[in-house]
Amino acid sequence: MAPVIEFNNVSKRFILHRDRRDTIQERVAGLLSRRPPGEEFWATRNVSFSIEEGQSLGLVGHNGAGKSTILKLMTRILEPTSGTVRTRGRIAALLELGSGFHPELSGRENVFLYGSLMGLGREQMEARMAEIIAFADIGDFIDTAIKHYSSGMYTRLAFAVATAVDPDILITDEVLAVGDEAFQRKCMERIYSFRRAGKTIIFVSHALEVVRSLCDVAVWLDHGEMRASGAAGEVIDAYLANVNRQEEERLAAERQANPSQAEYNPFRHGSREVEITNVQLLDAAGMEQATFHSHQSLTIRVHYHAHQPIQGPVFGVGIYTENGIWLTGPNTGFDQFQIGRIEGSGSIDYTIPNLPLLTGHYRISAAVVDSSQLHTYDHHDRIYSLVVHSDNARERYGIFSIPGAWH
Repeated sequence: MAPVIEFNNVSKRFILHRDRRDTIQERVAGLLSRRPPGEEFWATRNVSFSIEEGQSLGLVGHNGAGKSTILKLMTRILEPTSGTVRTRGRIAALLELGSGFHPELSGRENVFLYGSLMGLGREQMEARMAEIIAFADIGDFIDTAIKHYSSGMYTRLAFAVATAVDPDILITDEVLAVGDEAFQRKCMERIYSFRRAGKTIIFVSHALEVVRSLCDVAVWLDHGEMRASGAAGEVIDAYLANVNRQEEERLAAERQANPSQAEYNPFRHGSREVEITNVQLLDAAGMEQATFHSHQSLTIRVHYHAHQPIQGPVFGVGIYTENGIWLTGPNTGFDQFQIGRIEGSGSIDYTIPNLPLLTGHYRISAAVVDSSQLHTYDHHDRIYSLVVHSDNARERYGIFSIPGAWH
């Protein structure tokens, strides 16, 4: 079967004019003078991908990467400057707050208006009205002009209507982020029901774990260009690795530009006879990774430099949740791992053969102390980031994957 959505070398150009003409006098004067040519801005360049019927596609990338432009090209709000966009089937889109509704009309009147735009008659929308009102949970406000709605009420009604018209393709942008927790759960339940029904879903969110669990495939956009496409998990891992790499480069540049500030770090302390020079997170093959999966092997490699001979140092690591809960803190002293004397540069590994953590962002500390564990040579407190995905684990809730059996 032909794809339901197909992009073929699609580029979209905008012209940005820097000379603003705000007053009437400026606009009249502008009619008499030639406006200087504007600056070209390419929101997307040569983007190509296709979506099969029943697939769920996630668009990921930084703010301004071109995700919203891609959605507007899908819905024909925008036309491409070059390339072709082909779609097949009825599309319901939630792109931004305020689109698709008339502010002077009541919620009920806007329901009928939206239905007519989707090719549904008044009787068909009337039959869906009770379900729409119940899902939106706006009660008597359904007969109030929507210009008086809060952003949450507006979003609830928009989502309820868009999903009630039985679209073949459902497109959602970050607009759902304005809803409260209960409404977001209702929305995700309905989106998952659409997926089970074989509908095509286009999903944009910075909540990458939701994209990973909901979407079959993903496209990573970076400054309007497609960096990767394919299986959702692989694309998200590549995107996260790039984000982590850019963050490390930014911090390194800041330290180089301000060496005096680099020496002071509120999350680092110690006398520095031994310094921790780097911490790496390695997989079973010894390759450095930005993200890991539950039950995967994780090695925390601590690189050090001893400026003088040190007898019997103790190295330790700590793993914390992102909000600061200390999960574990092993060290070589507790495990009676004798190191002896160190001098110069070296490294020490702590390996977790079966990582029990579930999906989340975690922080890692590394420290080296003397043999009594009372004097700190160097302590990096929660400086390093660990991202864990649990798509290969049975559990989905909590922090740990703990072995167990039902009887």
